[in-house]
Amino acid sequence: MRVLKNPLILAALSLGLAHLPASVMAEDHAHHHHAMPAGQDGYVRTLAAYAVPDVQLVDANGAGVSLRGELADPDRPVILNFIFTTCSAVCPVMSATFSQVQAALGPQRDAVRMVSISIDPEQDTPAALKAYAGKYGAGPQWQMLTGSLDDSIAVQRAFDVYRGDKMNHQPATFLRAAPGHPWVRLDGFASAADILREVRHLTAN
Repeated sequence: MRVLKNPLILAALSLGLAHLPASVMAEDHAHHHHAMPAGQDGYVRTLAAYAVPDVQLVDANGAGVSLRGELADPDRPVILNFIFTTCSAVCPVMSATFSQVQAALGPQRDAVRMVSISIDPEQDTPAALKAYAGKYGAGPQWQMLTGSLDDSIAVQRAFDVYRGDKMNHQPATFLRAAPGHPWVRLDGFASAADILREVRHLTAN
């Protein structure tokens, strides 16, 4: 498999988190997991192979998006999570973390693809996602996606995060260097520094 090396991302990552704005700081498929030490408390790192379902979702502008197509960019690593806009516990932390990652990447943020998928599509209309994206300052490289309930559940099952009810939602972040590569799964509250370290590893190897 081709190994991705992106000097723009590596340069941005070398800046670390020094310039984060103060406002930001405030199983339907066979999965193959390989547990590895996380390096810090708070999350568990595994590698997994997920079959992305062929579903059509909707972005915050109301445009249809093929999930497979959205995640198939060969030149940009993907950082993905699952959220819902009325969440008051897990999702604000994960979304603030994504905002911190975006800020740390600065002008090089377009060299990655960030995706947040709603697990409450009946409430999370494109307008709700647009307001949520604005709240966290999401740039154009950070897509917020919703869709039908059935399609949302299909995606959750594909990534082994479906827990039957949004109130059972657990924090998890997924990263992949390129199509055909394994997904890195971080279960728990990975920090922006943790995620940036993973991106550095994906783009340097």
